[in-house]
Amino acid sequence: MSGSGVRPARPPMAARVAAYIGLAVLGVAVGAAGSLVQAAWFPLGLLLALLGAAALFYGGLRATGTQLGVVAPAAGWVAAVLLLSAGRPEGDGVFAGGLGEIVFLLGGTVLAVMCATMTRLPQPGGSTGRLGK
Repeated sequence: MSGSGVRPARPPMAARVAAYIGLAVLGVAVGAAGSLVQAAWFPLGLLLALLGAAALFYGGLRATGTQLGVVAPAAGWVAAVLLLSAGRPEGDGVFAGGLGEIVFLLGGTVLAVMCATMTRLPQPGGSTGRLGK
């Protein structure tokens, strides 16, 4: 019966929701850390921050197999980055302004969109899509 085409059962709804919430929390952490690192060690810190964001977005896609696995950490990342870039009424903020911050904001957004629009992962034991086989 190994070739019967039966797909494994999906994880329970509570487990999927917990995974998406966990990915969103990781997105907040990566966004906050990236905001600090990209300015501290400018050219290499920016690269490190963007690589961390890309790894999280792609990892969410691979872990869940859905585009929602990219959207959840991307939403957390955007929330953290926007809150840190807003600053306070006293004028304090994490971002000092400049090209590095713009590249970080736009680069992270582009990476999230790229990962979210990737083709869906192949399902194990799925059909090839060809009729008559």
